[in-house]
Amino acid sequence: MNAIADTEAGRKLAGFLDNPIVGMLPWIVFSVLVGPGRFEFSVSISLAIAVVILVVDRLRRPGTSLKILEVSDAVFFAVLAIIGLMASSGTLQWLETYSGELSNFALVAIAFGSMAVRMPFTVQYAREQVPRALWNTRGFMHTNYVITAVWGLAFLVAAVAGLYGDLVLREPDNLWTNWLIQIGAIIVALRFTDWYPDVVRERVHGGTPARGSPTSVGALLFPLAGYLVPVGIVLLSFDAGPTWLGITLIVAGVLLVRAFRAGSDDAQEKERGEQHRHLE
Repeated sequence: MNAIADTEAGRKLAGFLDNPIVGMLPWIVFSVLVGPGRFEFSVSISLAIAVVILVVDRLRRPGTSLKILEVSDAVFFAVLAIIGLMASSGTLQWLETYSGELSNFALVAIAFGSMAVRMPFTVQYAREQVPRALWNTRGFMHTNYVITAVWGLAFLVAAVAGLYGDLVLREPDNLWTNWLIQIGAIIVALRFTDWYPDVVRERVHGGTPARGSPTSVGALLFPLAGYLVPVGIVLLSFDAGPTWLGITLIVAGVLLVRAFRAGSDDAQEKERGEQHRHLE
């Protein structure tokens, strides 16, 4: 494994595996896939992903402590798989309807539970990417508390949206509550995980986010702006809302993406100008 880690591909793989998003991948996949008639398939895929992540991490870092999230992944989906094998048709139908929300609420409990015991689950991943001297600093811990809380809130939004579709609308496969809102919440959390550490580092060094910079609010919202376009296309394709709404989302998404890109280009041009002046 050390020889592989020394290669460019190995370094990219290590960077990917050291991201807390990897530990949440089985939950994300399950919450997106599960639905009527898809319980066994969703559990099998999620359990396989959880086991692969756990095994690969053990091979990479033998002797290190197990990650809270990765162990929770394997245990949760193994239990669901066993229950699915033994469940009656009525129980299986219940699981097909509500297990997505169950998994989302389980991750909410893991997120806020890990914060309650003063070990936000993202800390174990972050420690593999920063020097040991920073592990107990206030900024490092604060960053992980915030990121963990954002993930907890994202899955809470997904759980509530799913419950609304199941209990109020009586539509477990509702496009908005089962797909669009939940995926949108995950996109925000994914982007925030990459964005917020840079914001903290900039604040530590006395900087302030400029318009179009990687630490600006526009940079945070850029993926969500891009998400509006496919949402609008889906609405028009599946007749899941008024035509005007689909068109409005597409136009708004395109305009926002262009605005954010223009701001980013301006910021880069300004930075190059400042660097040129320093050289002179």
